[in-house]
Amino acid sequence: MSNSDKTDGFLKKTHPFTKNDFTGAFLQSGVSELTMACVMNGLALHGGVIPVCGTFFVFSDYMKPAVRLAALMELPVKYVWTHDAFRVGEDGPTHQPVEQEAQIRLLEQLKNHHGENSMLVLRPADGPETTVSWKMALENTDTPTALILSRQNIKDLPANSNRYTDALEAEKGAYIVENDANPDVILLASGSEVATLVSGAALLRERDSLKVRVVSVPSEGLFRTQDKAYQSEVIPADVPKFGMTAGLPVTLKGLVGDDGAVWGLNSFGFSAPYSVLDEELGFNGENVYKQVKAFLGK
Repeated sequence: MSNSDKTDGFLKKTHPFTKNDFTGAFLQSGVSELTMACVMNGLALHGGVIPVCGTFFVFSDYMKPAVRLAALMELPVKYVWTHDAFRVGEDGPTHQPVEQEAQIRLLEQLKNHHGENSMLVLRPADGPETTVSWKMALENTDTPTALILSRQNIKDLPANSNRYTDALEAEKGAYIVENDANPDVILLASGSEVATLVSGAALLRERDSLKVRVVSVPSEGLFRTQDKAYQSEVIPADVPKFGMTAGLPVTLKGLVGDDGAVWGLNSFGFSAPYSVLDEELGFNGENVYKQVKAFLGK
């Protein structure tokens, strides 16, 4: 998978292990994700290296026993899981991780024996946020880190000043991307759906003069470790909240609350190009506009 998930970029600085030659720094494990994850744990226990592995997100299922051990043992393994949603498309439903994000994010809620979140799980919204997420992964030497990355290209989010500077706010787990004073509704998501919410927010402002806040939440687990004042500042309790996720709606339920709404996927995916799936499944700005209007009863 190294060429598909772009981890082969490491090969520009090194070369793979081969029979009788272990001078490289890259192991191509083949279609054997559990073996790969176990090797990463061994490398972390040995020390002296930063163990990083990558594959399609749906195949995290094969890795779960070793991932769980890494979380239990507080090993700083970095997992690069790409092709994070139904947008894998042409490979069919078997390769589309609808429920995997919900499973992995449970490790954000499970504490290790030091009382910390047992894993840092990050699903960045654009290029600068991905850069910040990689920075966070390298700086996290206490637990495993999961980077959940898209398959398709994503436009960078609007910048308030400098987009990378703005994206550094991701280090708090969630932050405001766009904001109107005294918003009528808060739109929140992680990953590529944040850009979709930005498109929908523009329509809500243009057509109905609604005041909208857009929030990127790469890590709810990290966000919940911030002080209550910051959490309330970003996602206040008294403003209606609408979430969008390419996975199970439950991944955002804790953020939107019982009175909020989530547009997500409640079934396995379908076999079609990702652009077709986005339109058919309602992951576009027009449907955000339609669903938020219905949610607000306007």
